Amino acid sequence: MDTQPIDVMVADASHEVYVDTILETIRNAAAVRGTGIAERTHEYVATKMKEGKAIIALCGDTFAGFTYIESWGNKQYVATSGLIVHPDFRGLGLAKRIKQASFQLARLRWPKAKIFSLTSGAAVMKMNTELGYVPVTFNELTDDEAFWKGCEGCINHDILVAKNRKFCICTAMLYDPAEPRNIKKEQERNNI
Repeated sequence: MDTQPIDVMVADASHEVYVDTILETIRNAAAVRGTGIAERTHEYVATKMKEGKAIIALCGDTFAGFTYIESWGNKQYVATSGLIVHPDFRGLGLAKRIKQASFQLARLRWPKAKIFSLTSGAAVMKMNTELGYVPVTFNELTDDEAFWKGCEGCINHDILVAKNRKFCICTAMLYDPAEPRNIKKEQERNNI
């Protein structure tokens, strides 16, 4: 791997050239881990980029990592989804940088929204906890049908359906900006 710095930024239309690599990296990670990572289409990921709802990490012109955000339930909820780091860039703390950038983007765009994440990965759970997320039951998440439809691309969707959207392999984690502990963390982040 190059010693060139890895830049983490809000993606835009110019980054669409990386979409196929992103999708391939997600598919490969899902196959290796044997866990659910919902598949998305080229158009879906490209739209997130064009809307400024995605974070991309690049080492020069080489793809290093990605995630995206989406609002649900009339913008009362925001999901951070699809966090992936290319295998060549793992072990460098890049996932944490990308996760923090997506969290900041969500807070900037929808400051009063509750932010949630569904994950089966211990590393993401740890990052979420550091940001102020807490584990919750699925019924504390959005009831927006469009969000739940997105889970259809996951290998574990049948479990979610069998459990009436109450349980799955993933852990649901929620950040509520109105929680006193999160208000305090936000003040600390902003040096207030």
